This record gives sequence, C-alpha cells and structure tokens, in this order.
Amino acid sequence: MKPRFEKVSIIGLGLIGASIAAGLKQRGLTERITAYDTNEESLEIGMIQAVIDEKADSVASCAKGSSLIVLSVPVLSIQASLSQLKDAFFVKNRSGLSAVITDVGSVKSPVLKAGREIFGEFPANLVPGHPIAGSEKHGVEAANPDLFENQKVILTPTSATDKDALRLVEEMWQCLGAKVIQMTAEHHDSVFAQTSHLPHLLAYALVDTLSVQGDSLEIFEYAAGGFRDFSRIAASDPVMWRDVFDANGERVLNILDKYVDELGEIRSLIAEGKMEALEELFRRAKVARDHFSSISEQEGKRK
Repeated sequence: MKPRFEKVSIIGLGLIGASIAAGLKQRGLTERITAYDTNEESLEIGMIQAVIDEKADSVASCAKGSSLIVLSVPVLSIQASLSQLKDAFFVKNRSGLSAVITDVGSVKSPVLKAGREIFGEFPANLVPGHPIAGSEKHGVEAANPDLFENQKVILTPTSATDKDALRLVEEMWQCLGAKVIQMTAEHHDSVFAQTSHLPHLLAYALVDTLSVQGDSLEIFEYAAGGFRDFSRIAASDPVMWRDVFDANGERVLNILDKYVDELGEIRSLIAEGKMEALEELFRRAKVARDHFSSISEQEGKRK
C-alpha cells in the first residue's frame, strides 16, 4: 500500500516531534521524514535511532517538497517558524497541492494571531493542533511511536481553514491512534489554563518550595505516591512551560486568583479549627472527582 504522506517535515525534534516521526515511520505512513532542530545533536540522535530519514540545516530546506509540515517548537517560537515557512504555502509538491502546516503547541490563540500577522489573513493551509499527550521525559531520546494511542488531540480550525487540509491533519492523528476533537482556540486556551497550565504551575511551585527547605532530601526520600504523582510534571521542559505561561498568562492568572482565594479559605478553616467545614469542602471535591472519574471510565469503555 502506498504511504499516505509523500514527505513529512518535522520542525523541532523534541519528545512530541520525534514521537510523531517514530509513529509515522513505524506505521509505514510516509515515504520520507525530514527534520530540523536548532540542536544539531538532536538531529544526529534522530538519525541514529532511525526516527527520521534526513536532517535539514534550516526550516525552509526542511519544508521543501513536503506534503505535511509539523511545527513542534515552543509556543513563542511558532511565529518565527511560520515566517520562515511562508513560501511553503505557495510551493506545490509533486501532487500539485500546497503543503499543509500544523503545530502541537498547548496554547492556540497565539498561533492564530501569528498566522494573520504573517500572511495578512489566516492561511487556509494552517491547521492549529494540540496533542494531549506527553511525558516528564523530553528530547528525541524519549521518542515513543505509541505516545498518542488512545489520547485526545484538539484541533482549532477557523472559518478560513481549508477542509482538505483539516482532513489531512485529522487523518495523521487518527493514524497515530488519537481521538480528534475540534473547538475554538479561545475555548481551548481557557480550558487548558484550568486543567493543564495551572496544575503544572502548582507542581513547579510545590517542588521549588520543598527543595529549599533544610530537610528537603528527607522530604523527597519519604515522599508518598501522591506527592510523586503530582510532582512528576515538574520534571517537564522548563522552556516549553515558560512560553506557555507567557502566551496564556491572562487566563492562567484568572484561575490562579480563584485558587489562591480557595487556599486562603482553607487556611482560615484550619487556623480557626473549623474541621466540619473543612471536611465538607473535602467531600465536595471528592464527589466532583468521583464524577469526573466515572465519566472518564465510561469513555474508556466506549473506545
């Protein structure tokens, strides 16, 4: 069977970009994968591990002749990459189609803004995306061809998005085992400020707070499973998350303020010995968590 994609270009060979490449290669979905990364060592490792077929020395040369270009760079680097890819929207591949471009950033509004600023209007062949998958490990060494199996991928097309371009990106993710969902960029950024960005911020803050204590080694040595599970995400890529909070800061601050108020209330309950009220708060949280778990389990059974 002929591979679905002639050539796929990966811009940024970190965990996500390398896992996309590995997944496509393992499933025989592309004839060739070319990658570009500012870190030459990452490209060398990608070649050695056969995650990619060839490396490029620039964004433009990487994209040349590609049918699908995946931007797997930090959120605030997407604009620079799009600027270098501008010509790719007008260069035809051998099938006579313009290259389709997608990204994997966890904040989508800046991608829409960058697209409009660079091209004058939102380009039809740009399909913003966000795979809800990852690991505390990062870098090409952690590439996992099955990273997206049974995971959600959010696409945030606009009214200007070409239907064929959208279908191509949907197909790529579905071929990698993911469930594709569509929503607006604004809704996406609001949801993930609450469900992803805030938890990462809290994990970083908790680990940083405990690590500067005089007995920090003992704290981490005797940490229970709950602490390990929660603090695990503080091992994520600091540069990527710095850019996330820069790009989605206003929405994160909105939910962070509410969380700080909740912590203040909990502190008062403990300080004033209002244990019944504290227990009631815990019960509300448990009911909500059990409800969400039930919904998740039902979705899992339907897959």
